[in-house]
Amino acid sequence: MREIVSKVIDFLKKYNLQDKTIVVGFSGGYDSMCLLDVLADIRSLSEFYDLNVIAAHFNHNWRGEEALKEQEVCRIFASSKGFEFYTKTAQGNIKKTENDARIARYEFFEEAMDEYDADAVFTAHNYDDNAETVLYRIIKGTGIMGLRGISEKRDCFYRPLLKVKRSEILDYCNYKNLSPNNDSSNSNTVYNRNYLRLNVIPSLEKINVNIKDAVNTLSEIAKSDNDIIEEYLTPIKSRVLKETGKIDAKEYQELSKPVKMRILHEFIQSLSLDYDYKKVCEIFDFIEDNIQQRNGSTKSLATAQWLYADEKIIEVIPAKKDLQNELQKMIELDIEGEGKYSYTNRIFEIKKFSDKDLFVFPDSTSSFAYVDLTNIKFPLTIRTRRDGDIISPFGMTGSMKLKKYLNSKGVPRHVRDTLILLCTEEEVLWVVGVGLSNKISVKDRPTHVIELK
Repeated sequence: MREIVSKVIDFLKKYNLQDKTIVVGFSGGYDSMCLLDVLADIRSLSEFYDLNVIAAHFNHNWRGEEALKEQEVCRIFASSKGFEFYTKTAQGNIKKTENDARIARYEFFEEAMDEYDADAVFTAHNYDDNAETVLYRIIKGTGIMGLRGISEKRDCFYRPLLKVKRSEILDYCNYKNLSPNNDSSNSNTVYNRNYLRLNVIPSLEKINVNIKDAVNTLSEIAKSDNDIIEEYLTPIKSRVLKETGKIDAKEYQELSKPVKMRILHEFIQSLSLDYDYKKVCEIFDFIEDNIQQRNGSTKSLATAQWLYADEKIIEVIPAKKDLQNELQKMIELDIEGEGKYSYTNRIFEIKKFSDKDLFVFPDSTSSFAYVDLTNIKFPLTIRTRRDGDIISPFGMTGSMKLKKYLNSKGVPRHVRDTLILLCTEEEVLWVVGVGLSNKISVKDRPTHVIELK
């Protein structure tokens, strides 16, 4: 029993978590009850007096009264150990799939982190879980990245029991006379993980009684090989991956197919999507078909996520429903004159240009501009686009429909409704991040500086 306690102590020291606030995912099953009990014992040691533990229980709301009883068991056990108990019951609209349940559960853990200003989340994944994960990914079709299995640490999530076998956890619970919850759904082989644990692994043990050890060894080898690949790929990824959910299309095009596939594999994984080799290939083909297009296309990735690709960018965008919800938050704001104005979560500022201002023309994609408002009358309006909008493009005579202007600029369709415009009635003077109207462009000397922060 002391061996498990020692492993968790070493884990806390390894990541310098002795005096931190930790949220523990607590289902009340054998694994999480063992972990919480171990942390209770550790906290009695002087070195860990300042360790603050919150037991976080998420009720998926799938099993009615049974789940409520388990929730109460968790509350009582956490209280008996002197731990604060944090719980939430799902609304009942979570799809009964392993992936949807996992996403909802991890969103709950992040909520708990925010609620308690915590430093980490502990989940009770163990040695057997890792073997099952690797086998599951092999069956689904995976590469070296998938063979790495469960990470000991990923972002704010830590797995202190990852080197502990399930048999050791059962022995610990029996020795300590603990009474964990026994989730009836764990025996339902409709769920792939359960079928793997209850049917596939016992069959494989007839070939190799140490199959779990063998798979975990494979996982360690895959981690080592992956580290080598990452060392050489890091400079490439720094050029290709611009930010979360975005890939520079031009840089991407320069890569060989194997490197593209690797980049996409990591890209999908970063989005917490359920994936396999077939999905990676589908996304690869979609990008290849659209990466030369000025006005790209979209492909559904998940319920609330779409992939967009054109000649400039490959990015994840929200589903249309989520986009409409965001647009509804946008308001029209009258600009009466010089000053600062709050617009959604931004600040629009208009001020007189002075000789002290550095007069260097910004790029057209900037969020500020030097302008000449000599012939412009207030009030102006900050808003998003609407039917009938026109603009007099910089450097041109006459006006054109805003839709045609945005098309000529290669602005993706899914971005157009979210662009912020400075207008005088239906005429657009500035499309933030895209370009200026000729009517406020500087001919000689600016009169004002405008900026959206």
